[in-house]
Order: sequence, then structure tokens, then C-alpha cells
Amino acid sequence: MGESSYIKFLLTAGVILLALCGYLGIEALDRVRESNMRVLERLENLERQLAGGAAALEHAPKTLEVTPIANRGYFDPAAQIGGRMTMAVGADTANLNPIINNDSFASTVAGLCSASLAERNFEDPTKFEPMLARSWEVSPDRRCFRIKLRKGVLWDDFTDPVTGKKHASVPVTAYDFKFFFDVISDKDVNCEPLRVYYADIQSFEVHNEYEFSVTWKRPAYGALGSTLGLSPLPRHFYDYDGKFDGKKFNNDHRRHRMIVGCGPYRFVRWEKDQRIILKRNSRFFGNALGVGASLEYLVFDIIKMPNTRFQALLGGKLDRLGLTPDQWTQRTGTAEFRKQFKKFRYLLPQYTYIGWNLKNELFRDKRVRQALTLLTDRERILKEVYYGLGKVISNPFFAEGVYSDPALKPWPYDPEKAKKLLAEAGWKDSDGDGILDREGKKFSFVMMQIASHPIQQRMMPMLKEAYAAAGIDMKIQVVEWSVCIQRLNERSYDACSLGWASPFEPDLYQIFHSSQAKLPNSSNHTGFVNREVDRIIEELRVTFDQSKRVKLSHELCRIFHEEQPYTFLFAPYNLTALSSRYRNAKVYPVGLPDIILWVPHSEQRPVSGL
Repeated sequence: MGESSYIKFLLTAGVILLALCGYLGIEALDRVRESNMRVLERLENLERQLAGGAAALEHAPKTLEVTPIANRGYFDPAAQIGGRMTMAVGADTANLNPIINNDSFASTVAGLCSASLAERNFEDPTKFEPMLARSWEVSPDRRCFRIKLRKGVLWDDFTDPVTGKKHASVPVTAYDFKFFFDVISDKDVNCEPLRVYYADIQSFEVHNEYEFSVTWKRPAYGALGSTLGLSPLPRHFYDYDGKFDGKKFNNDHRRHRMIVGCGPYRFVRWEKDQRIILKRNSRFFGNALGVGASLEYLVFDIIKMPNTRFQALLGGKLDRLGLTPDQWTQRTGTAEFRKQFKKFRYLLPQYTYIGWNLKNELFRDKRVRQALTLLTDRERILKEVYYGLGKVISNPFFAEGVYSDPALKPWPYDPEKAKKLLAEAGWKDSDGDGILDREGKKFSFVMMQIASHPIQQRMMPMLKEAYAAAGIDMKIQVVEWSVCIQRLNERSYDACSLGWASPFEPDLYQIFHSSQAKLPNSSNHTGFVNREVDRIIEELRVTFDQSKRVKLSHELCRIFHEEQPYTFLFAPYNLTALSSRYRNAKVYPVGLPDIILWVPHSEQRPVSGL
């Protein structure tokens, strides 16, 4: 998870689903279909013109029924099918099953291969629009959601890598949604970060193959998003001799290298530590409704070094790249670069932080945590490391949103005040060696630094120097991303610098609620416990009035400011370079969607190695 991946709160927070060997078995069939596919695509383009926008609808037959579907108005009816987009990530993922893998890269790839009941509107993320759901009804007490599914949606064909059994033309039904719920409810399944979002579901009732109801124990503000964000899980893919086994599911490594989905793309191949390839799903139900992908291939190349990624971009091997601040500032200003690429800079609800493991007695006193924040010269780091491309923050809410208290200013850089707080907490240099000590214990800890992470490579020495000036010994340990994740899950670390993406409707339960502090693999990896924070988080979950939600959130901001469970760092700008070949590129509040991009036939490029 590179810098962008820090950002997936589960929020990212939330998010969901999940094919190498299986596709080898159907590749021959795909080639047979290839000649017919182009004819079908022409029909799809015609259907787009009929269903894709108001102008086209004016010329549509009066009897044409246009099925509502999410974000249709943002797709270009003139888009041409074909071509590729190659992107890069700094580290590979452990597996492709985001139910057990709390990694935003896995969720991103799986999400492209699947679909949820509804999607947020690109322009107004507070609105949900239908995808797999044809429609839904909400009970007057806001507890029960009755969902009607689209018919004719098919799972990807695949050959099971374990049994060798072939599965073809299997429909997506309500039972697949129920299966997803049953899986994440199974205590043997390692999905604590995801499970917490659905823990308050009272019942999940299937009425028939295309209709089901989700009933929550009580009205909850996030219930709508959690319900409509549901994605199905293929029952026939995880059928262990006719029943489900959570422990086998956790360790089903061969299936975890595959994705069986029902979305705009289908999985082709995963070359470990090299690349993941997805191909346009010609059977995706959204194609005929004007929301199908236009790009034939999406490729994710695993390139660890930032400079190597940038050179790959300049050499035409990459089409889209998240830039580091120094690349954005110092290496993209030439006329040649501006001719080849478009640049996009935008903020999303995401932030970076330093997390202090509260299992370590060094960090249990809030005065110590305050002191560490006062010793962190965020303005200098923002200027020298981020080149000013971000905002210093004081809390986990979106820096430009209403939930962040504008009256609350981040702690300043103040070494003298920090030293006084440390002294109040009992830390003094009693033996004159330059390192603070208390009751025979030195103030010495290890900060994890993610390998090949350009921001951390420059920031960590600055932190070490500033802490040392106050008598704190910070050692830097460079680790691979996989090692970092393991230590977070095991709570076997002292400090780390990471990031989260925040939800559009704030729900901090997963990260800061006390109930999550001792759970293995949970997102409250610092072990933060505060009963007042618990109370407000719980109240936020059942509060629908916007003004009350803002007031409660500002209360949380003040507590976080005082407690410093994290040293909150920055809301960094997303810095993206995109090849000028791509049409229909636009930034929305949800970001820069890949799904709406397309390339004219004359400018399309093949995927190397296929």
C-alpha cells in the first residue's frame, strides 16, 4: 500500500470482493467469442446512445423504458471500446480477497470486478443510485431495507483451482448476498474491520431469488450506506463439500489468488510482485445500460521505486500515476510533459498520521503524546517534504468538511512546551546521557518506515532530529509493507506513520471505539480507549439530524485534540498524471473515476505480454 493506499478507511471504510487458474480454463472460449464480441459492442454503443443522456433520450422511441442506473450521465455516449490503461502501485498485496485483506489495493482490484447494490453519485456522494439493486424500500422506522435485484446478472465463468470443476452462466441471486453476510458474521473468518459495519444487523431474510430484506436492530445513520454498499459473494466458489468453513476460507490461498465477480471487469492474471491484469467484462449487465467500461484492459504494475514508476510513465509504459510532491513540483512543468499528460490535483476525505502503540507504556500518558505532537514540525514537513501540497490537520474528519471544527487549530511546533510536558510526566535526563529516562527506563522507541516510501524517507530523519533535541531516542526501522501490516495486526510495534480514508458520513467506530482496541487485526491498532469518545461515536451512529451530527463531531475533535491518540499530520493532495490520450477525464468529489475514461481507436495501445 503506497501513499495512496494509506488512505482506505473502511470507510474504506468499508468495501468488498474478490482468478488466475480458473480463467486459463475458459480462455479458449473467450477467443471463440472474440469475433462476436465486436458486434455486441456496437449494439452496446447504440444502447448507450439511447440510454446514456438527455440529448440521446430526446431521439429515443417513446416506448423505450430507461432503467435507472448509477452515474449514467457521466459516461460519454460517444466512447469507443478498446485500448488499455496501465497504472502502478508501490507494493503487491497479500491476496485478492478484501474480506480478509484490509488493504485498499485488494479492495480496488476486487471492486472493479464486482458490483454493489448501489453506488454513490459522483457529483453528490450523499445520494445512492441503483446498480445490482433494481429498487429498494426503507421502512418508516429506518430499520428495514427491502431490496429487489436485477435479473440476468451473471457471475464470471471459472474453473475451480482446487476441484477442477467448471462453472458457467451462474446467476447472481439474493442467496449470494446472504452468503456474504453469513461469511462476515462467522467468527472464524478474519474480517474484524469489515464485520463491525454489519454487527448491528438483526436479520437477513431472503424472500426469493431476487428479493431480500435487511433489518437492523435500531435506526442507524450509516445503515443505508452499509446496506446499499453490500456486494454479493459467489456461493459456488467457496463451497467446501456442501458447507462453509471459516478457517478454510481464511487459508484458501489458491482461491484467494482469483476473483470471481460480476462487475465491469473480469480477472485475467496475477503475476506475484509484477502485475495484475483485468479485462473488460463483455457480459456485464451495465454495458447495455450505458455504464459499461470502455477500456479493454486495466493493468496494475507492481513498481516499488518512485523514480522507476515516474520513468515508466515518461516512457509510455504507464498511463496513469499518482505523483509524489517533488515529482509534481519539479518534474512535470516542461512543455513536453504538459503535451503528453494531464495533471489533476484534488483533496479527498483522507489523512496521514503518526500512531503511538498504547500498549507501550511510553505513550500511555496523554502529556507525552501531546509533547510528541508539539515536537513534530508539521509546517516544516509540509513545506519541505510535501512542497505545500496538503493541509495540516488536527482531527480525523475531512479538512474541508463541516464535521471538522474550524475553530480548533492544530498544536503548533513548540519544543519548549513539549519539554515541560515531558518533565511533568516524569521524564528527565537523570544520568546526563542526553536521553530522557523515568524509573530506570530510557525514552527510546522504534518507528517503522515503509520501504521505498518517498515521503517517509524524507520525513523520518526530520522527526528523529526533532525528538532527539528533546531527549527522545527514535530509531528508524525500514520494513516492507507486508511486514508493517503483520506488526499492526499483532500490535508488535512502537510507532508508525500511515493514513486512512474517511467515510462521507463519518463513522469512527472501527478506528477509535474501545471495543476494537483488543481485537486482533482490527483498525484500532493503537489500542486507544476513551469512554467519552465511545459515547459520542455511538450517539453519532443513531443521530440523523445534521446540525446535531456536526455538534457531536466537533466534540470529538476537541477530545482528539486533547488526547492525541494520533499525531494527526496532513490531508495530502491527490496528485495524478494521466496520459492525454484519455477522454472524459474529470475530477468529482469522489475522485477521478477510471470507469468513465476512454481512448479513440487511433490512439489505443495494446498490453505488453499478452
